[in-house]
This record gives sequence, C-alpha cells and structure tokens, in this order.
Amino acid sequence: MNGTPDATVLAVDDESDLAELYRVYLDPVYDVRIATGGEGALDAMDDAVDVVLLDRRMPDMSGHEVLNAIRGDGYDARVAMLTAVEPDIDIVEMPFDDYKTKPVTKEDLVTLVEVLLHRAAFDERSQEFFALASKKAALEAAGTTNSDEYEELLERMEAVRLEVDDTLDHLSARDAFVEVPGEVS
Repeated sequence: MNGTPDATVLAVDDESDLAELYRVYLDPVYDVRIATGGEGALDAMDDAVDVVLLDRRMPDMSGHEVLNAIRGDGYDARVAMLTAVEPDIDIVEMPFDDYKTKPVTKEDLVTLVEVLLHRAAFDERSQEFFALASKKAALEAAGTTNSDEYEELLERMEAVRLEVDDTLDHLSARDAFVEVPGEVS
C-alpha cells in the first residue's frame, strides 16, 4: 500500500526542526499538519486528523496531557507516542495506539503511519461486520431468512469478513505489533 492520499497526519514535537522533518518524510503521501506544542496540537486537531504523532515531553503540555485532551474531546484518531523517553509502566493506562522511541527513520515513520491507518480501517470493518452479524441474528430469530435481502446480507458479511482477514494478514506481515528499533540514517 502506498498510503492513503486523503489521510491527515498531525505531527507534534516541541523541536520545530524535527516536526518539519516528519512533514518532509510524510508530505509526499499524506496531508501533514505540524504543531510545536500541546496547545498548538489541540488547535490543529479536528475530525479530519487520522493519525497523531505525539512527542511525550514538551514544555507547555506533556504528550500525556495532550493525549487525554484529544480522547476527552472525542477524537478517534490513531495516536502514536514518538519520544526519547523510554517506556515505563505508566504507559499502560495511556490511551495511545503505538509507542516509538526516537530517533526514527523515514521508513519507520512511513510504516508506522501506514500500520495505524490499516488498524483504523480494520476497526471500522470489524464494527461493520458486527453490525451485519446482529442484523443476521435478528432476521434468523424472526424466522425471516427466506429473502433476497437476507442473501445480500450474507454476501455483504462474507465480503467484510474477507476484508478483515486481509487486513489482519497485512498487519501481521508488517510485524505491526513488534517494536522496530529506530536507527539513525
């Protein structure tokens, strides 16, 4: 996959050179916004943002505070903490989707965004599958399974199930759940 052209990434880092570098890395494929602090990140945040790359240690607001504000405002963007801070047990309760220790290479960053977008699509497809499954169960309980609509429902469920399976295969093939150590390149 070569990215989703309509996906929007918000890169947040108090080091403006680093935020700008993330933009350079991702700009060819994604719509990239940058912010150099927590307040700026919250100002730049809206429903169009699909992925947030969030520094953990910033002077005005911590990444944790920004993350809580994003979740508190109801945004469902995928969030990756991108930080020089080694993870500790305090991360267990933080509602982020991935955690990468700096420095990260261009390839690390592009792969990270791609995987997070795949996970978001997977989540949507999973929700769609369960919605279809509940309709199927309701029709079966009512004994109304002898219809074109029921057959279409079964076909739609199968199509969504195949998409979910493909996404899971792609995610595992990309080692989506394994930390790839960053390298300076």
